[in-house]
Amino acid sequence: MIEPSPEQTAATPPADQAVTPSAPVDPAAGIDRDNWQDPDNVRWSFQNVARVLPTTPISRGTGPVAELPADLQDLGEVEVPATEYSEARSVRSVIESTDTDAWMFMHNGTVLTEEYFGEMSASTEHLLMSVSKSLVGTVAGVLVGSGDLDPNRLITDYVPELAESGYAGATVRHILDMRSGIRFSEDYLDPKSEVRQIEESIGWSEAKRENPGIGMYEFLTTLEAKSEHGGVFEYRSCETDVLGWVCEKIAGERMQSLMSRVLWSRIGAEQDAIIATDQYGVGMFDGGINTTLRDLARFGFVYTNRGLSLTGQQVAPTTWIGDTLTTTEDVRQAFADGPGDNRMPGGAYHNQFWFPFPDSHAFLALGIHGQMIYMNPGANVLGVKLSSWGLPQDAGKLFPTIRAFEALAKAVNSPAAE
Repeated sequence: MIEPSPEQTAATPPADQAVTPSAPVDPAAGIDRDNWQDPDNVRWSFQNVARVLPTTPISRGTGPVAELPADLQDLGEVEVPATEYSEARSVRSVIESTDTDAWMFMHNGTVLTEEYFGEMSASTEHLLMSVSKSLVGTVAGVLVGSGDLDPNRLITDYVPELAESGYAGATVRHILDMRSGIRFSEDYLDPKSEVRQIEESIGWSEAKRENPGIGMYEFLTTLEAKSEHGGVFEYRSCETDVLGWVCEKIAGERMQSLMSRVLWSRIGAEQDAIIATDQYGVGMFDGGINTTLRDLARFGFVYTNRGLSLTGQQVAPTTWIGDTLTTTEDVRQAFADGPGDNRMPGGAYHNQFWFPFPDSHAFLALGIHGQMIYMNPGANVLGVKLSSWGLPQDAGKLFPTIRAFEALAKAVNSPAAE
């Protein structure tokens, strides 16, 4: 038997002495705008963004909630094949080793798996990070379908405030596919990178540089060009922020109400979404939207069902869906020639979505720290995963997750599954 130490003995009250329970520790204690994205804090902060940042709702409207029919199954033992980087493993192993907060898998519009971990629940709003880009891109697609937005027109035709910036001469198509020539670093670990400067400019972190707190719009006017527009693909969050500004100018309203009107009120969402904003109420278009797992699945389903929601309502124009799913050789070559190592040989980026495989119908909405929608209309499947990776980018967690969804798509469409 191990004897207690003197310190332990001294700290132990007599058996007949009442013990006053300590006050519960507030999980938000010490979390602020400077450290909410630290590895130890992201699990809490991604589920409580409104306690850290200013937010406004994206209303679900008053329409009916789209039902999510379920036939729940244990798919955890489906094998994820080995690659040159990893051994074969199970889907369960992938889920448990990738900081999963919640995930869902659907086939033919039916939920086969839905799981939540830790404090996450079906009603919890979770930060989407750059999955937000795909939602904003869809709003742009609706405006294209209505004839209000022409992807081939200059950005400055819609936002003349950018005429003196590096975006002069760039088209809307260039920013939809992230092929402008703007100088912008997406290095999340470099505190001096432009992606971090945006956060300081809009109050997402405490500003320490010159001109703190200038807001999203003014920050975008300061960006400069480094090369010709229409060149290679380079992932830059500012492209989506400019796209959101274009949409707002066309509609004459903030993204919060615009997205509610043309998208969120039409997918049969259960809850309002929320968007984190700058100090002037302008949304963080590239990564500030928060929603539940189930409502994110309702959005993703639109792209696997020719633009139709689970309620049968046409949300995105079929022409936009068709354009999104058509990646030309030019788009793929621009992706291949890009300066970053995206580890997706033969892949593409188009209309604010990722296309990781040249020989698959699958495409993705992705956000740092492990946010993902996997859409595969050819297999009639949809996967959604919300996570809290400690690091913004982690190939050792991203690609196993993609392969797990690919393995599930094959498993549920195999003859043995029928």
